[in-house]
Amino acid sequence: RANQPRQADGLSQNPAPPAFEARGPGRSPSGGAVPDDLAAGLVAALAFPERVAKAKGQGAFLMASGTGAELGDGSGLRQAAWLAVAVADRPPHSASARIRLAAVVDEDTARAAAAHLWTEGEEVRWEDGELIARAAERLGAIELSVRPLRTPDPALVRAALLDGLRTEGLGLLRWSPDAQALRARLGFLHRTLGAPWPEVADDQELLARADDWLEPELSRARRRADLGRIDAGQALNRLLPWATGEAARLDELAPERLEVPSGSRIRLDYSAEHGQPVLAVKLQELFGLAETPKVAGVPVLVHLLSPAGRPAAVTADLASFWQGGYRAVRAELRGRYPKHPWPEDPATAEPTRHTNARLRR
Repeated sequence: RANQPRQADGLSQNPAPPAFEARGPGRSPSGGAVPDDLAAGLVAALAFPERVAKAKGQGAFLMASGTGAELGDGSGLRQAAWLAVAVADRPPHSASARIRLAAVVDEDTARAAAAHLWTEGEEVRWEDGELIARAAERLGAIELSVRPLRTPDPALVRAALLDGLRTEGLGLLRWSPDAQALRARLGFLHRTLGAPWPEVADDQELLARADDWLEPELSRARRRADLGRIDAGQALNRLLPWATGEAARLDELAPERLEVPSGSRIRLDYSAEHGQPVLAVKLQELFGLAETPKVAGVPVLVHLLSPAGRPAAVTADLASFWQGGYRAVRAELRGRYPKHPWPEDPATAEPTRHTNARLRR
Protein backbone atom coordinates (compact mmCIF):
# COMPACT_ATOMS: atom_id res chain seq x y z
CA ARG A 1 0.00 0.00 0.00
CA ALA A 2 2.99 2.31 0.21
CA ASN A 3 2.58 3.39 -3.42
CA GLN A 4 -1.09 4.37 -3.14
CA PRO A 5 -1.86 8.12 -3.43
CA ARG A 6 -2.74 9.79 -0.13
CA GLN A 7 -5.01 12.67 0.84
CA ALA A 8 -4.43 15.23 3.57
CA ASP A 9 -6.25 13.08 6.10
CA GLY A 10 -4.14 10.05 5.26
CA LEU A 11 -6.89 8.21 3.37
CA SER A 12 -6.18 6.50 0.08
CA GLN A 13 -8.14 7.59 -2.98
CA ASN A 14 -7.87 4.07 -4.40
CA PRO A 15 -10.15 1.33 -3.13
CA ALA A 16 -8.34 -1.16 -0.91
CA PRO A 17 -9.46 -4.78 -0.99
CA PRO A 18 -11.14 -5.95 2.21
CA ALA A 19 -8.55 -7.48 4.53
CA PHE A 20 -9.89 -8.29 7.96
CA GLU A 21 -11.83 -6.72 10.80
CA ALA A 22 -10.60 -7.17 14.33
CA ARG A 23 -13.43 -8.53 16.44
CA GLY A 24 -14.92 -6.65 19.34
CA PRO A 25 -13.41 -6.99 22.83
CA GLY A 26 -13.95 -10.41 24.26
CA ARG A 27 -15.15 -11.99 21.01
CA SER A 28 -13.66 -14.36 18.48
CA PRO A 29 -15.07 -16.66 15.83
CA SER A 30 -15.24 -19.40 18.45
CA GLY A 31 -16.69 -17.13 21.16
CA GLY A 32 -13.63 -17.27 23.46
CA ALA A 33 -11.84 -14.31 25.08
CA VAL A 34 -9.21 -12.78 22.85
CA PRO A 35 -7.16 -10.12 24.67
CA ASP A 36 -5.19 -9.59 21.46
CA ASP A 37 -8.21 -7.73 20.09
CA LEU A 38 -7.72 -5.03 22.66
CA ALA A 39 -4.07 -4.87 21.75
CA ALA A 40 -4.95 -4.57 18.05
CA GLY A 41 -7.24 -1.65 18.80
CA LEU A 42 -4.63 0.11 20.93
CA VAL A 43 -1.92 -0.39 18.29
CA ALA A 44 -4.18 0.98 15.52
CA ALA A 45 -5.23 3.93 17.68
CA LEU A 46 -1.63 4.81 18.57
CA ALA A 47 -0.53 4.44 14.95
CA PHE A 48 -3.38 6.56 13.57
CA PRO A 49 -4.74 8.74 16.42
CA GLU A 50 -6.48 11.04 13.96
CA ARG A 51 -8.54 8.00 12.87
CA VAL A 52 -10.07 7.06 16.18
CA ALA A 53 -13.75 7.23 15.38
CA LYS A 54 -16.99 7.59 17.31
CA ALA A 55 -20.24 6.03 16.15
CA LYS A 56 -22.96 8.25 14.74
CA GLY A 57 -25.42 5.42 14.09
CA GLN A 58 -26.37 3.17 11.16
CA GLY A 59 -22.78 2.13 10.57
CA ALA A 60 -21.56 5.74 10.27
CA PHE A 61 -18.64 7.13 12.28
CA LEU A 62 -16.85 10.44 12.70
CA MET A 63 -13.07 10.33 12.92
CA ALA A 64 -11.05 12.72 15.07
CA SER A 65 -9.71 14.23 11.85
CA GLY A 66 -13.24 15.40 11.01
CA THR A 67 -13.74 12.91 8.19
CA GLY A 68 -16.92 10.85 8.13
CA ALA A 69 -16.49 7.11 7.67
CA GLU A 70 -18.84 4.23 6.99
CA LEU A 71 -18.81 0.46 7.45
CA GLY A 72 -20.19 -1.94 4.90
CA ASP A 73 -23.66 -3.37 5.49
CA GLY A 74 -22.32 -6.80 6.46
CA SER A 75 -19.69 -5.57 8.91
CA GLY A 76 -19.63 -7.07 12.39
CA LEU A 77 -18.45 -3.73 13.80
CA ARG A 78 -21.58 -1.73 13.08
CA GLN A 79 -22.66 -1.86 16.75
CA ALA A 80 -19.33 -0.62 18.10
CA ALA A 81 -19.29 2.72 19.93
CA TRP A 82 -15.65 3.46 19.10
CA LEU A 83 -13.25 2.22 16.44
CA ALA A 84 -9.58 2.62 15.64
CA VAL A 85 -9.47 2.78 11.83
CA ALA A 86 -6.31 1.27 10.38
CA VAL A 87 -7.22 1.32 6.67
CA ALA A 88 -9.83 3.38 4.86
CA ASP A 89 -10.23 4.80 1.40
CA ARG A 90 -12.26 7.67 0.08
CA PRO A 91 -13.21 7.69 -3.61
CA PRO A 92 -12.89 11.02 -5.38
CA HIS A 93 -15.83 13.39 -4.74
CA SER A 94 -17.13 11.21 -1.90
CA ALA A 95 -17.92 12.94 1.40
CA SER A 96 -17.30 9.84 3.51
CA ALA A 97 -14.49 7.32 3.74
CA ARG A 98 -15.05 3.56 3.55
CA ILE A 99 -13.62 1.64 6.46
CA ARG A 100 -11.58 -1.34 5.23
CA LEU A 101 -9.72 -2.36 8.40
CA ALA A 102 -10.60 -1.39 11.96
CA ALA A 103 -10.61 -2.61 15.54
CA VAL A 104 -12.98 -1.86 18.40
CA VAL A 105 -11.64 0.36 21.18
CA ASP A 106 -13.27 1.94 24.19
CA GLU A 107 -13.44 5.67 24.91
CA ASP A 108 -10.57 5.54 27.40
CA THR A 109 -8.29 4.00 24.79
CA ALA A 110 -9.34 6.57 22.21
CA ARG A 111 -8.67 9.40 24.67
CA ALA A 112 -5.24 8.02 25.57
CA ALA A 113 -4.16 7.44 21.97
CA ALA A 114 -5.35 10.85 20.73
CA ALA A 115 -4.59 12.81 23.89
CA HIS A 116 -2.80 15.52 21.90
CA LEU A 117 -6.09 16.19 20.07
CA TRP A 118 -8.08 16.74 23.27
CA THR A 119 -9.45 20.23 23.83
CA GLU A 120 -11.89 21.82 26.22
CA GLY A 121 -13.26 25.34 26.08
CA GLU A 122 -16.14 27.71 25.57
CA GLU A 123 -17.87 27.74 22.20
CA VAL A 124 -19.98 30.78 21.44
CA ARG A 125 -21.15 31.04 17.84
CA TRP A 126 -24.10 31.62 15.52
CA GLU A 127 -25.45 28.32 14.29
CA ASP A 128 -28.67 27.41 12.47
CA GLY A 129 -30.25 30.78 13.15
CA GLU A 130 -29.53 30.94 16.88
CA LEU A 131 -26.79 31.84 19.31
CA ILE A 132 -25.05 28.75 20.70
CA ALA A 133 -23.14 29.16 23.97
CA ARG A 134 -21.71 26.03 25.56
CA ALA A 135 -18.66 24.45 27.11
CA ALA A 136 -17.48 21.53 24.99
CA GLU A 137 -14.91 18.77 25.39
CA ARG A 138 -13.58 17.41 22.10
CA LEU A 139 -11.20 14.83 20.75
CA GLY A 140 -10.29 16.51 17.51
CA ALA A 141 -13.60 16.87 15.69
CA ILE A 142 -15.37 14.39 17.96
CA GLU A 143 -17.63 15.94 20.58
CA LEU A 144 -17.20 14.12 23.88
CA SER A 145 -19.37 16.21 26.18
CA VAL A 146 -21.20 19.51 26.14
CA ARG A 147 -23.05 21.69 28.62
CA PRO A 148 -24.80 25.06 28.21
CA LEU A 149 -22.97 28.18 29.36
CA ARG A 150 -25.02 30.31 31.70
CA THR A 151 -22.68 33.30 31.63
CA PRO A 152 -20.71 33.24 28.36
CA ASP A 153 -18.07 35.86 27.69
CA PRO A 154 -19.98 39.02 26.58
CA ALA A 155 -17.37 39.79 23.93
CA LEU A 156 -17.84 36.33 22.40
CA VAL A 157 -21.61 36.73 22.50
CA ARG A 158 -21.43 40.11 20.75
CA ALA A 159 -19.14 38.69 18.05
CA ALA A 160 -21.49 35.74 17.50
CA LEU A 161 -24.54 38.00 17.23
CA LEU A 162 -22.70 40.17 14.71
CA ASP A 163 -21.92 37.02 12.75
CA GLY A 164 -25.63 36.20 12.80
CA LEU A 165 -26.45 39.65 11.44
CA ARG A 166 -23.85 39.18 8.70
CA THR A 167 -25.24 35.75 7.85
CA GLU A 168 -28.97 36.48 7.97
CA GLY A 169 -29.06 40.23 7.44
CA LEU A 170 -30.30 43.23 9.38
CA GLY A 171 -33.83 41.88 9.13
CA LEU A 172 -33.09 40.27 12.50
CA LEU A 173 -33.59 43.73 14.02
CA ARG A 174 -37.02 45.33 14.56
CA TRP A 175 -37.85 47.38 11.48
CA SER A 176 -41.04 49.37 11.85
CA PRO A 177 -42.44 51.08 8.71
CA ASP A 178 -40.98 54.37 9.99
CA ALA A 179 -37.56 52.73 10.44
CA GLN A 180 -37.66 51.33 6.91
CA ALA A 181 -38.67 54.74 5.58
CA LEU A 182 -35.81 56.45 7.46
CA ARG A 183 -33.30 54.01 5.99
CA ALA A 184 -34.63 54.68 2.49
CA ARG A 185 -34.50 58.46 3.00
CA LEU A 186 -30.92 58.32 4.25
CA GLY A 187 -29.98 56.07 1.36
CA PHE A 188 -31.43 58.62 -1.09
CA LEU A 189 -29.51 61.49 0.52
CA HIS A 190 -26.25 59.52 0.45
CA ARG A 191 -26.71 58.72 -3.26
CA THR A 192 -27.72 62.28 -4.08
CA LEU A 193 -25.58 64.46 -1.82
CA GLY A 194 -22.88 62.12 -0.50
CA ALA A 195 -21.10 62.97 2.74
CA PRO A 196 -21.92 63.68 5.47
CA TRP A 197 -25.04 61.58 4.83
CA PRO A 198 -24.16 57.97 5.74
CA GLU A 199 -24.18 54.85 3.58
CA VAL A 200 -27.05 52.77 4.95
CA ALA A 201 -28.27 50.75 1.97
CA ASP A 202 -25.74 47.93 2.32
CA ASP A 203 -26.02 45.62 5.34
CA GLN A 204 -22.29 44.88 5.42
CA GLU A 205 -21.39 48.57 5.36
CA LEU A 206 -23.71 49.17 8.29
CA LEU A 207 -22.33 46.21 10.23
CA ALA A 208 -18.81 47.51 9.74
CA ARG A 209 -20.00 50.53 11.74
CA ALA A 210 -21.88 48.56 14.39
CA ASP A 211 -20.10 50.46 17.17
CA ASP A 212 -21.50 53.73 15.84
CA TRP A 213 -25.19 52.85 15.80
CA LEU A 214 -25.99 49.46 17.40
CA GLU A 215 -24.60 50.24 20.82
CA PRO A 216 -25.38 49.84 23.65
CA GLU A 217 -28.20 47.48 22.61
CA LEU A 218 -25.95 44.99 20.79
CA SER A 219 -23.67 44.48 23.78
CA ARG A 220 -26.71 43.90 26.00
CA ALA A 221 -28.19 41.24 23.70
CA ARG A 222 -27.76 37.59 24.66
CA ARG A 223 -29.85 35.72 22.08
CA ARG A 224 -31.60 36.05 18.71
CA ALA A 225 -34.79 37.32 20.33
CA ASP A 226 -32.87 40.23 21.84
CA LEU A 227 -31.84 41.36 18.35
CA GLY A 228 -35.52 41.51 17.42
CA ARG A 229 -36.09 43.99 20.24
CA ILE A 230 -33.55 46.51 18.91
CA ASP A 231 -35.40 49.44 17.32
CA ALA A 232 -33.54 49.85 14.03
CA GLY A 233 -34.95 53.32 13.40
CA GLN A 234 -33.83 54.64 16.76
CA ALA A 235 -30.41 53.11 16.16
CA LEU A 236 -30.10 54.62 12.66
CA ASN A 237 -30.70 58.08 14.08
CA ARG A 238 -27.26 57.82 15.67
CA LEU A 239 -25.70 57.88 12.20
CA LEU A 240 -27.21 61.23 11.25
CA PRO A 241 -24.62 64.00 10.77
CA TRP A 242 -25.29 65.71 14.08
CA ALA A 243 -21.77 67.09 14.38
CA THR A 244 -22.06 69.17 11.20
CA GLY A 245 -25.60 70.34 11.92
CA GLU A 246 -26.88 68.74 8.71
CA ALA A 247 -29.06 66.30 10.67
CA ALA A 248 -31.51 69.13 11.33
CA ARG A 249 -32.11 69.40 7.58
CA LEU A 250 -33.32 65.83 7.14
CA ASP A 251 -36.98 66.78 6.84
CA GLU A 252 -36.14 69.66 4.54
CA LEU A 253 -33.96 67.64 2.16
CA ALA A 254 -35.86 64.34 2.24
CA PRO A 255 -39.30 64.96 3.76
CA GLU A 256 -41.45 62.01 4.76
CA ARG A 257 -44.49 63.62 3.16
CA LEU A 258 -45.11 66.17 0.44
CA GLU A 259 -48.08 68.54 0.44
CA VAL A 260 -49.88 68.56 -2.90
CA PRO A 261 -52.21 71.29 -4.29
CA SER A 262 -55.35 69.59 -2.89
CA GLY A 263 -53.96 70.01 0.63
CA SER A 264 -53.26 66.32 1.13
CA ARG A 265 -49.90 65.34 2.61
CA ILE A 266 -48.73 62.32 0.62
CA ARG A 267 -45.99 60.01 1.83
CA LEU A 268 -42.99 59.81 -0.49
CA ASP A 269 -41.49 56.44 -1.33
CA TYR A 270 -37.68 56.50 -1.34
CA SER A 271 -37.26 52.73 -1.52
CA ALA A 272 -36.14 52.54 -5.16
CA GLU A 273 -32.47 51.62 -4.71
CA HIS A 274 -31.15 53.76 -7.56
CA GLY A 275 -34.24 55.69 -8.63
CA GLN A 276 -36.10 58.88 -7.83
CA PRO A 277 -38.44 59.31 -4.89
CA VAL A 278 -41.98 58.32 -5.88
CA LEU A 279 -45.07 60.41 -5.23
CA ALA A 280 -48.18 58.27 -5.76
CA VAL A 281 -51.24 60.57 -5.77
CA LYS A 282 -54.65 60.79 -7.39
CA LEU A 283 -54.47 62.80 -10.59
CA GLN A 284 -57.18 65.31 -9.59
CA GLU A 285 -55.18 66.35 -6.52
CA LEU A 286 -52.43 67.80 -8.74
CA PHE A 287 -54.59 70.02 -10.96
CA GLY A 288 -52.96 73.41 -11.32
CA LEU A 289 -49.44 72.19 -10.46
CA ALA A 290 -47.28 73.25 -13.37
CA GLU A 291 -43.89 71.97 -12.23
CA THR A 292 -42.84 68.59 -10.90
CA PRO A 293 -42.00 68.74 -7.16
CA LYS A 294 -38.35 68.25 -6.21
CA VAL A 295 -36.60 66.90 -3.12
CA ALA A 296 -32.91 67.65 -2.59
CA GLY A 297 -32.96 69.08 -6.11
CA VAL A 298 -34.21 65.82 -7.66
CA PRO A 299 -37.62 65.76 -9.45
CA VAL A 300 -39.91 63.17 -7.94
CA LEU A 301 -41.37 60.44 -10.11
CA VAL A 302 -45.11 61.08 -10.06
CA HIS A 303 -47.39 58.06 -10.16
CA LEU A 304 -50.74 59.50 -11.17
CA LEU A 305 -53.63 57.42 -9.85
CA SER A 306 -57.21 57.04 -10.94
CA PRO A 307 -60.02 57.96 -8.49
CA ALA A 308 -59.97 54.28 -7.47
CA GLY A 309 -56.27 54.52 -6.60
CA ARG A 310 -55.10 52.51 -9.61
CA PRO A 311 -52.06 53.57 -11.71
CA ALA A 312 -53.07 55.79 -14.62
CA ALA A 313 -49.77 57.34 -15.72
CA VAL A 314 -46.17 57.92 -14.63
CA THR A 315 -44.24 61.11 -15.27
CA ALA A 316 -41.26 63.10 -14.06
CA ASP A 317 -42.42 66.12 -16.10
CA LEU A 318 -45.90 67.31 -15.10
CA ALA A 319 -45.91 70.27 -17.50
CA SER A 320 -45.44 67.95 -20.47
CA PHE A 321 -48.00 65.50 -19.12
CA TRP A 322 -50.72 68.16 -18.81
CA GLN A 323 -50.08 69.21 -22.41
CA GLY A 324 -49.94 65.73 -23.91
CA GLY A 325 -50.44 62.53 -21.94
CA TYR A 326 -53.38 63.85 -19.90
CA ARG A 327 -55.68 63.88 -22.94
CA ALA A 328 -55.29 60.14 -23.45
CA VAL A 329 -55.82 59.43 -19.76
CA ARG A 330 -58.89 61.69 -19.67
CA ALA A 331 -60.38 59.98 -22.72
CA GLU A 332 -59.88 56.56 -21.16
CA LEU A 333 -61.00 57.24 -17.60
CA ARG A 334 -63.69 59.91 -17.52
CA GLY A 335 -66.26 57.39 -18.72
CA ARG A 336 -65.35 55.03 -15.89
CA TYR A 337 -65.35 57.75 -13.26
CA PRO A 338 -68.01 60.26 -14.36
CA LYS A 339 -68.51 61.57 -10.81
CA HIS A 340 -64.98 62.99 -10.75
CA PRO A 341 -63.77 66.14 -12.53
CA TRP A 342 -61.93 65.76 -15.85
CA PRO A 343 -61.35 69.36 -17.02
CA GLU A 344 -60.01 70.06 -20.47
CA ASP A 345 -57.30 72.31 -19.02
CA PRO A 346 -55.91 70.60 -15.88
CA ALA A 347 -53.13 73.18 -15.53
CA THR A 348 -55.66 75.83 -14.49
CA ALA A 349 -58.30 73.62 -12.83
CA GLU A 350 -58.94 73.51 -9.10
CA PRO A 351 -57.23 70.56 -7.38
CA THR A 352 -59.53 68.33 -5.37
CA ARG A 353 -59.86 65.12 -3.38
CA HIS A 354 -63.62 65.06 -3.94
CA THR A 355 -66.27 64.17 -6.50
CA ASN A 356 -68.17 66.69 -8.63
CA ALA A 357 -71.10 66.52 -6.21
CA ARG A 358 -68.93 67.57 -3.30
CA LEU A 359 -67.41 70.36 -5.35
CA ARG A 360 -70.87 71.85 -6.16
CA ARG A 361 -71.91 72.15 -2.50
